[in-house]
Amino acid sequence: MSKYVLPVSVFGTAFGGAILLQNYVTGGTCPSKAKIPGKTVVITGANTGIGKETARELARREEERVDVLINNAGVMRCPAWKTEDGFDMQFGVNYLGHFLLTSLLLDKLKASTPSRIINLSSVAHVTGEVDFDDLNWDRRTFDTRKAYSQSKLAIVLFTRELAKRLEGTGVTVNALHPGVVGTDLGRHTGLHQSQLSSTVLSPFFYLFVKSPTLGAQSSVYLAVAKELEGISGRYYDVMTEKDPAPQALDERMSERLWNASVALLGLDGQTVSHAHPTSPSAIATVSPELTGNPVLTPTTTEPVKSIS
Repeated sequence: MSKYVLPVSVFGTAFGGAILLQNYVTGGTCPSKAKIPGKTVVITGANTGIGKETARELARREEERVDVLINNAGVMRCPAWKTEDGFDMQFGVNYLGHFLLTSLLLDKLKASTPSRIINLSSVAHVTGEVDFDDLNWDRRTFDTRKAYSQSKLAIVLFTRELAKRLEGTGVTVNALHPGVVGTDLGRHTGLHQSQLSSTVLSPFFYLFVKSPTLGAQSSVYLAVAKELEGISGRYYDVMTEKDPAPQALDERMSERLWNASVALLGLDGQTVSHAHPTSPSAIATVSPELTGNPVLTPTTTEPVKSIS
């Protein structure tokens, strides 16, 4: 029996070390132990079926309060799909849908201060460019990577512009890159179907790719950490504040994108900032063709799954 002691000890030490290394490399768990009793948190994560219908119903009536809004839903590197309203799928789901939902919930967030909005972006925003002449890839040859990067840059620009517009309201908004997380988000990249990735690279993926539980820690941190009270308009790489890409700091671009988004969604500029989400006037300012299933319904037959 003693001959097994050394191998088992070595294996146990190596396995434990790998776990600790993974936690360190991927950013670890949320350090804040703050509780949020009595708080209402809205998290996006589904754009079809029950999730979509729940979001629409909540936007109409909501809870008495909305203390935290986490704009988490997303798609990545999908084909040249369009939403039911003709928006590029990645631009629509990753950005425009969250712009619309946030606009509808702003009064609830203001009434629940101090409240927080957390927008999930990606390190991919660094290579992003916003083509205001063709936001939905109607004229250009579609590039799924560039479309994804554009949508994630848009989220950071939206975060910074919204933070300016919310100054003094008690509502903060920040963007984050959660790290590389092992969900089905990357199912369209081809990496999941690669024999090389599933065999040779698997040990490296284990160390650098987070589980969904670890991937959620940065969102939780931005939602509950007391030291972030009053902090707004920032970009976080996991749980560390960093400067976003230079183009994400362009204030003229962020304002131009805001105005373009309002126009695309058929919203009134004042409504975005001031209308109550349950009031008839707020709903009436959305163009009739958008009031059914705004932004988030894919026209493809393949369902878009919710993203953790």
